[in-house]
Amino acid sequence: MEAFFVSTAIVAIAEIGDKTQLLALLLAAKFRRPVPIILGIFVATIANHAAAAAVGALVAQWVGPDVMRWVLGGSFIAMGLWMLVPDSVDDEDDAPARSHFGVFGATVVAFFLLEMGDKTQVATIALAARYLDLVVVAAGTTLGMMLANVPAVLLGEVAARKLPLKLVHSVAAAIFIVLGLITLADILPSL
Repeated sequence: MEAFFVSTAIVAIAEIGDKTQLLALLLAAKFRRPVPIILGIFVATIANHAAAAAVGALVAQWVGPDVMRWVLGGSFIAMGLWMLVPDSVDDEDDAPARSHFGVFGATVVAFFLLEMGDKTQVATIALAARYLDLVVVAAGTTLGMMLANVPAVLLGEVAARKLPLKLVHSVAAAIFIVLGLITLADILPSL
């Protein structure tokens, strides 16, 4: 259960103010149809994070435990530092236009592509390598994405204006850095 709860919490916090959350806000404002948007986010996240978790599990098998500890510790610390750099959507052309895919299809495609190489995808890879349980990690990170993005879809711009994003990013950065230090110190298994 630790892998599930840690994965959920890390991604939920990391996702606040992330570019995919901004995309959720844009989609909600553009289409005004929350159910297909939420379902599209869910499908895209499951596909993306399942693949990321599989990559993490493979990486963990290919390298030894000592190398893995250093890679993971460094990755978590790098993620923490990356969290201090806020995301933004570069321009409105990134939002999907109305197409033959419909709201659901446009959301799936846009979310899947925008999530490629994103912090939460990288975190999913690292978490799967750390916990070696790709199903539980992917389920946790997917829940974390939904916890962060469903309110964005339902509440729209009001939530985006009210959240202290700098504080949220700082807390998420601290969590990643602490996880990195714990991994490097290798004290978690002894707790």
